[in-house]
Amino acid sequence: MNNSSGGDNIAVLIDADNVPSRIVAGLMTEVANYGTASVRRIYGDWTSPGMKGWRGCLLEHSIVPIQQFAYTIGKNATDGAMIIDAMDLLYTGRFSSFCLVTSDSDFTRLASGSVSRASESTASGTSTTRIGRSSLLATSSST
Repeated sequence: MNNSSGGDNIAVLIDADNVPSRIVAGLMTEVANYGTASVRRIYGDWTSPGMKGWRGCLLEHSIVPIQQFAYTIGKNATDGAMIIDAMDLLYTGRFSSFCLVTSDSDFTRLASGSVSRASESTASGTSTTRIGRSSLLATSSST
């Protein structure tokens, strides 16, 4: 779905547990090449000391932090919250593109399956991300 400025409406969902804050400026610049990031959310346990570096970045880029407490060590509560929100946003029909920012292979099925029903989906991560190349190609070529 196009927005009033003629570009795509993009939902940007960031997994703060697995992505460093230093990538956000470049990420948002790249997203702007494709349309408007009308939803900008980031998921994590914001009570964790490791999240302190994110504050300035979130303010600068108008990213809404979504709190997900780590109730149990080693569980994927943040991943679950992000997946549920992605599905909720998908079914609103308001977004033509999704940008899932993570270095966690737990999102492979989401990126290659349901969210790829939008006209375009992009999965982003570091070089160590275990999302298969075929999954990335499948999500970016869906129309």
